[in-house]
Amino acid sequence: MKNLLLLFILFTLMVVSLISCDLGPESPRGFSLPEGNVDSGKLVFLKYQCLACHQVAGIQAPEGTIDNPKYNIKLGGKSTQVKTYADLLTSVINPSHKFAKGYALSVVQYDGVSKMKNYNDVMTVSELVNLTTFLQSNYQLVPYRRTVY
Repeated sequence: MKNLLLLFILFTLMVVSLISCDLGPESPRGFSLPEGNVDSGKLVFLKYQCLACHQVAGIQAPEGTIDNPKYNIKLGGKSTQVKTYADLLTSVINPSHKFAKGYALSVVQYDGVSKMKNYNDVMTVSELVNLTTFLQSNYQLVPYRRTVY
C-alpha cells in the first residue's frame, strides 16, 4: 500500500511539473513562424555577405564579397546532432546565446559576446525565416559511431 501511494505521489508530481513547464509569459508555447524557402534563403545568405565569415559547402562568394579568413566558420555538413530550426534561428538573432564547441576564440569578444553583427534591425522576418530554412537544409544527420572496446 505504501508503494502504491508513493507511486501515485510521484506520478502526480511528474504530471504537474510537465504541465507547468509551458505556462507563463516567457513560454514559447504557440509560437510558430511560416515555412521558409531554401532558394530565397540562399539569396539572403549572399545578400548579407555571410560568406565573409562563414563557409557552406558548394557556395562560392560572389565578386566583391569581403573575405575575412580569420573567422571562416563552417556551417552545414554532417552532424551527429540534429540542428533544429530553433537552434539555427537563435544563432542568427542572438549569436552570443551559445557557441559551438571548437570555435576559435577569434569569434568571441573578451566579454563573451559574439563578434557577429546584429542583423535584428536590418533583416526582415521573411528573410530570417528563409535564411534559417536554407541553413537547416545544409546539415546532414549521420548516426553516432560508438567506440567498440
